[in-house]
Amino acid sequence: MKITGVELRRIGLPLVAPFETSFGAQTHRDILLLRVVTADSEGWGECVAMSEPVYSPEYVDGAADVLRRFLLPAVAAAGPITAPLIAEVLAPYHGHPMAKAALEAAVLDAQLKAAGVSFGDYLGAVKPSVPAGVSVGIMPSVDVLLEAVGGYLSEGYVRIKLKIKPGWDLEPVRAVRERFGDDLILQVDANTAYEVGDARHLAQLDAFNLALIEQPLPEDDLRGHAELARMMSTPICLDESITSARSAADAIAMGATSVVNVKPGRVGGYLEARRVHDVCAANGVPVWCGGMLETGIGRAANVALAALPGFTLPGDTSASNRYYARDVTTPFVLEGGHVTVPTGPGLGVDIDRDWLDEITTGVEWVAFS
Repeated sequence: MKITGVELRRIGLPLVAPFETSFGAQTHRDILLLRVVTADSEGWGECVAMSEPVYSPEYVDGAADVLRRFLLPAVAAAGPITAPLIAEVLAPYHGHPMAKAALEAAVLDAQLKAAGVSFGDYLGAVKPSVPAGVSVGIMPSVDVLLEAVGGYLSEGYVRIKLKIKPGWDLEPVRAVRERFGDDLILQVDANTAYEVGDARHLAQLDAFNLALIEQPLPEDDLRGHAELARMMSTPICLDESITSARSAADAIAMGATSVVNVKPGRVGGYLEARRVHDVCAANGVPVWCGGMLETGIGRAANVALAALPGFTLPGDTSASNRYYARDVTTPFVLEGGHVTVPTGPGLGVDIDRDWLDEITTGVEWVAFS
């Protein structure tokens, strides 16, 4: 497939409500979108890097810069290309998985549109829809949290994930469990906010019958997670620590995790995300699809990924209106606690071009010779 050029488009979207985690609060997203243009089709990818390097070393300005200066020239020099070759072409450039993932997704979308194949079929999806969980940020008070959780459950979400941090953990988790009962699938996400010395405190979460605790310790502390796993009955799930299929295999072998959160942007793309899924499936480790507040572009690909057989737990595949009053694609909606997997060619969603133009803050065209 010969690429004629790539558009780097920056957009700004406000969130319907502030979203707070252990590393800060977000009220809007500054988003980098890629549009790959070929003679036969075009494809879209979404870079999930945040505005600041707080979740990972990547940030949106840096992603745009590395794409412009290094990654796009490398792909242009490679000549005709398909998505499976992207990782090989970009291998000389260390890091920047979110930028690489966005480029791979856009190339794959264009490639699949030209072939008339959906993202789900290409990746190996086996389900027409996926169960939708919702991630609930840190709230001003427990009462506000309970109101928010009740609202999401009334909408039909089948799993609740609570963001936690030191000083906001036992009390809110206890309150949610007591209010909504033992049948609620409830999990917590610390985003690396604790140290291994907090193990005794974290072990108190065992009383609340949680599905898992996600990434309690720093991403480079696999030994600490393995030690914590021996001290808690709550399953340990890794997020930030899982950067590739190899790192997933290492974490499983060390006993550092018994559940894995798969985020395509974090591992460098959907093809590597599929390999993470395969490694976990071979080891009997369940996986679920994490979210990064994606628009409908990134969400479409995530929903397709989450339809693979090893994704046995509800992921962060919420409806569009969880984060945005108006999405850049036909909105994803919740139906019976599930989100439907798109079946059209490529990502299988229609771009709202008028709205996209309205919220665009900058456009750059990189021509391929």
